[in-house]
Amino acid sequence: MATPNDNQSKGFFAAMTSGLSMFGNAMHRSVNGLLGYEGVEVINPEGGKHDAEEEAQKGRWEQEERDGYWKMMQKYIGSDVTSMVTLPVIIFEPMTMLQKMAELMEYSYLLDLADECEDPYIRLVYTSSWAISVYYALQRTWKPFNPILGETYEMINHGGITFISEQVSHHPPMGAGHAENEHFTYDITSKLKTKFLGNSVDVYPVGRTRVTLKRDGVVLDLVPPPTKVNNLIFGRTWVDSPGEMIMTNLTTGDKVVLFFQPCGWFGAGRYEVDGYVYNAAEEPKILMTGKWNESMSYQPCDLEGEPLPDSELKEVWHVADVPANDKFQYTYFAHKLNSFDTAPKKLLASDSRLRSDRLALEKGDLLKAGAEKSRLEERQRAEKREREAKAHKFTPRWFDMTDEVTPTPWGDLEVYQYNGKYAEHRAAMDRSDSIEEVDVKSFEFNPWQYGNLSVE
Repeated sequence: MATPNDNQSKGFFAAMTSGLSMFGNAMHRSVNGLLGYEGVEVINPEGGKHDAEEEAQKGRWEQEERDGYWKMMQKYIGSDVTSMVTLPVIIFEPMTMLQKMAELMEYSYLLDLADECEDPYIRLVYTSSWAISVYYALQRTWKPFNPILGETYEMINHGGITFISEQVSHHPPMGAGHAENEHFTYDITSKLKTKFLGNSVDVYPVGRTRVTLKRDGVVLDLVPPPTKVNNLIFGRTWVDSPGEMIMTNLTTGDKVVLFFQPCGWFGAGRYEVDGYVYNAAEEPKILMTGKWNESMSYQPCDLEGEPLPDSELKEVWHVADVPANDKFQYTYFAHKLNSFDTAPKKLLASDSRLRSDRLALEKGDLLKAGAEKSRLEERQRAEKREREAKAHKFTPRWFDMTDEVTPTPWGDLEVYQYNGKYAEHRAAMDRSDSIEEVDVKSFEFNPWQYGNLSVE
């Protein structure tokens, strides 16, 4: 019987772990030839021939900027920098973390197919491919804006989905999201944890993601792999997510375990994903293989993990066409997330689309984006002072904090759950007679708990 940790398995299953040996051979070189940067690690994903000093001079930074940010960031090495560092707007993309939660909905049709599927193992093929599909977007090296406490994001007009997310905590930064259509519900509590390593940062997805398929009431739990962002300051920034993704059917005990291969010499193994769908007895039933930036395929297998005779490898997901030479490497769906075409008729004034810094960056006005980002952050600090002075506690509108604390591989997580009030709010808005007269683009961004506050 093959299991996720069975090193005696052969053939296809053994190939899953072949990338581990290459990981140690990846291009890890210290920049010893640049005075003042001894020990800075530069990793070239394209292989072991290029000199580290040469690679270090590449990337989005000019030398003066690179020097300045290195001096600023040195003191944070080893720290969680999720929200403790004020970063320049030049490294941002015009999107918030709340919108990135919604980006997982691009290929939501895979969850629709899973709900309609009779085969419990093919159902896991669909749902795990859905979970992998977002990694094409996650390879973007721009940082999204941290949401303001109380900020929200709404989305409609895609796959029959209604989506709402809300920033429920500022320290630590936490967001909660809920999506629903006739086939599934999606619920997430997200609390990223980071470790800054000098020229790279490890990102740990401390969160809980649950999908419920409505027809049979099947509940699925997702644990994604960690992510590493390489060459933050020196060299060309790139992203890798080596490790296991596990999706478990909490109703039946079936699961899928997929291994994201680490990048090796000359880029070998980068993007590759291999694994199996297992029954509750941990017997492999279906093998899966592909690349997270291209496509995923599956094939029935025997108890040794080998493809069944006369079976064929079938593609289940393929990345959609993307815009050529897009400034932020956005997909067409990412652009829809910023568009008011996916907004409801009467948008909450706390919606991410309305942020003045995000709008300025989207228009290419970096100076205004930086000034507006600073203004919003200072207003948030003023709100915090006012809240503490009044002994008030912030309460999210659309999500309730539960008593549940769930363990994750990277720490415990306080779980928030959708309270259903957003559906009531949206139904009331849709019934409003004046709804057609509202120009949501004219709304002023307003996630604030209090009225006018001095930010002197």
